[in-house]
Amino acid sequence: MTLALSYHEPLIQELNLPELKAFQVRLLVRREDRNHPTVSGNKWWKLKYNLLHAMETKYDTIVTFGGAYSNHIYSTAAACHELGLKSIGIIRGEEIKPLNETLAFAHSMGMQFEFISREAYRKKTEPDFLKSLENKFGQCFIIPEGGTNPLAVKGCEELGNVLLKTEFDYLCLPVGTGGTMAGLVNAFDGKRKIIGVPVLKGGGFLEDEIKLFLKSDFTNWQLNADYHFGGYAKTTNALNDFIVKMKEENIPLEFVYSGKLLWAVIDLVKQEFFEECSTVLILHTGGLR
Repeated sequence: MTLALSYHEPLIQELNLPELKAFQVRLLVRREDRNHPTVSGNKWWKLKYNLLHAMETKYDTIVTFGGAYSNHIYSTAAACHELGLKSIGIIRGEEIKPLNETLAFAHSMGMQFEFISREAYRKKTEPDFLKSLENKFGQCFIIPEGGTNPLAVKGCEELGNVLLKTEFDYLCLPVGTGGTMAGLVNAFDGKRKIIGVPVLKGGGFLEDEIKLFLKSDFTNWQLNADYHFGGYAKTTNALNDFIVKMKEENIPLEFVYSGKLLWAVIDLVKQEFFEECSTVLILHTGGLR
């Protein structure tokens, strides 16, 4: 069985900024945000084997978790709509009226919402809580927050094998839950270097989360947690201005993931972090609306 979820091969753009010319580092942006109109970026790969497994095992209802602005909620609702599956989102916090853009879209894709308190949400991985969802919604396939589980890592390993067809020395990507990073590290099997940029404050803890999914003690990867701009979904005027500037370079960004990533890469180039004459592949993981 194959997953009948459309996929469009992304383009790769070269970023030529005058202020970086002296550093002799080539920057390529893989526009994975263009792989699907609504299930874009790494979400396509993280959902692929989760949804395929659900359908193979005869589940017709998907339950998953996220905040009110979750890209994962947005993409899961869209994917389920395209595949003819019922979707239920367990949303952290009080019900929002009217619905914001993210939840309004998910609702238009047929997603049913269950708003729960932040205290209850912290129990989202506990067996009793998961059992209560099955009791309430019936037979359902449960995907964790952000989609990160072994099936998601498998999908990201597949993405990693695709990326290796391009010549580069470093791969840079934003990190939220660590599933994409883990899959790519596994796929690279110690080849080339991978730099992850956590987008939440204090993101260094993600190193241990990533290691849980690794197949070996790889040493070709690292996290740089200096570019969170105050925390998850936080931004500054400087970051907002940078995003506007990059749009003029024909690279659309958002402030949660891709904006922080590209800012980090450019700053690291200026710090001479990357070897001279090296090529850096920047993975645009989507999140655009």
